[in-house]
Amino acid sequence: MTDHTATAVLSPGVDPGSRWQLRYWAVFGGQASSLVGSALTQFVLMWWITDTTGSVAALALAGVFALLPHALLGPLGGTFADRSSRRALMIMADLVSALCMSVLIVLFLTNSVELWHLYTMMFIRSAMQAFQAPAAAASTAMLVPTSFLTRAAGLNQMMAAMMLIGAAPLGALAISLMPIGYALAIDVVTALLGIVPLLVFRIPQPKIEKADRQGVWTELREGFVTVWSHPGLRRLYGLMAAVTIVIMPAMTLAPLLVKEHFRGGAPEVALMESMAGLGMLLGGGIAALLVPRRKMLWILGSMAASCFTFSLMSLAPSDMLWLGTFWWALSSLLYVLGSAPFTALLQTIVPNRLQGRVLSLLTTVIALGGPVGIAIATPLGEAIGIVWLFVLMGILGGLVTLVGFLSPHLRNIENTIVAAKPGT
Repeated sequence: MTDHTATAVLSPGVDPGSRWQLRYWAVFGGQASSLVGSALTQFVLMWWITDTTGSVAALALAGVFALLPHALLGPLGGTFADRSSRRALMIMADLVSALCMSVLIVLFLTNSVELWHLYTMMFIRSAMQAFQAPAAAASTAMLVPTSFLTRAAGLNQMMAAMMLIGAAPLGALAISLMPIGYALAIDVVTALLGIVPLLVFRIPQPKIEKADRQGVWTELREGFVTVWSHPGLRRLYGLMAAVTIVIMPAMTLAPLLVKEHFRGGAPEVALMESMAGLGMLLGGGIAALLVPRRKMLWILGSMAASCFTFSLMSLAPSDMLWLGTFWWALSSLLYVLGSAPFTALLQTIVPNRLQGRVLSLLTTVIALGGPVGIAIATPLGEAIGIVWLFVLMGILGGLVTLVGFLSPHLRNIENTIVAAKPGT
């Protein structure tokens, strides 16, 4: 096996054309509207499960169905993103997700819905994300100049933040004003709005000569070889898996913390998620303005600080939701400061023809870590309580992240380029 790490000039820049701003902002706006609808739906469904069952296990199982298909199909989705039309993959994913939501709308409006219906639709939507996410991530590097990548990553984080800020209150407002079936219809509309720019604009894609095209499984294997043969990527993915196992259960169990510890309902959950979104918005804005010189050190420091801050949230007294919300928002801000340069770093050192597979493998690592973490956290939370579970997750997550500073391969990863060939 040859060494694919070298100190060299990073991936050559991409010329997206003179009208790249119009195309980028149109696609960005469409995807933003689609994501807001999806987030609103997620809030509505997770609150319905929380309010109906009040069970850690039921919420945990929902998290598994929402993550596991994405994890298992991620590498395959990344392979297709590198060999097929990325635009077509994104359109297909939005259409199938809209169809799933249409089924749930009918079930809710006819009072026929059961818990397993929600799990099934979460499973299918998660599978679609395995194809949509790598296609969208790899497309970004072809839509903007290389110099704009870090700012584009920051804008993506700001979009995710605005999604949180708007989706949770809108979801809480929607279910207070109308039946859940009508609230879910918003997601169908926003999905269609996300498709329109994709029908209008062409998304550039690296041209693969017919002679260079290989079988799906060969190209799938190339993605694994690329990551495994690069010492920095191998350690980075391992570190992200460990952090995800520790922290990811919190994203699923947060509504239960609000209900049991802070004695809140859907409006309080919406408030906390909105403040987290505000923190992400501020973090994304800072990330879009600042381009750190040592990205990896910035990433590790920001994410460790985010985890330690997160552990303070559940230590707030039960009658001080505002304090818990403050720590949650600050943790979200710090997380975005690390995650925005993270995406730009990978898009810079990984050639675009490999980005779908490399980025999807990272998504797979994170998505697989989620169910593992939930499986561990569920009985642990039942044993020690939701409050101490959150404290433990934050402290362990911070300690695990700090381990990354001990690896020279991680600290210097941005000074390397990534390359791989099947069979090397």
